[in-house]
Amino acid sequence: MGKPLMKVVLPRLARPLYRHLELLQNGKLDEEAFTAKIEAMLQRQHAWLSRRGIAAARAAVAIHAAVLVLSQPGLRAEAAEAGLPLEVLENRALREAAADIATSYGMPQASAADALARLVAKHGE
Repeated sequence: MGKPLMKVVLPRLARPLYRHLELLQNGKLDEEAFTAKIEAMLQRQHAWLSRRGIAAARAAVAIHAAVLVLSQPGLRAEAAEAGLPLEVLENRALREAAADIATSYGMPQASAADALARLVAKHGE
């Protein structure tokens, strides 16, 4: 794959994620259906990357990082509602993503967290 992985993953996730969010906000999807659609979309993205020779753990890091980047506006709103610094929610989301990668792909959690943090810092707002 010639392009940097995040430059491929971000746009492939952004369009469907925002489309599903809009359906959720308009009441055309409930939380359960939204979650199922997002999980299916992420699995398709992972399979697509695997077919192009991207290692499973590397694909998972890129996908999780893209989701964190795309979730920043929602995290910002949630932080404001809760009266918490944005960094608290970002850190919690990053730790959860790193734990998922560690559990699912055998990557050390600290390495996953570091890779995620670097990508989110580089590609986030």
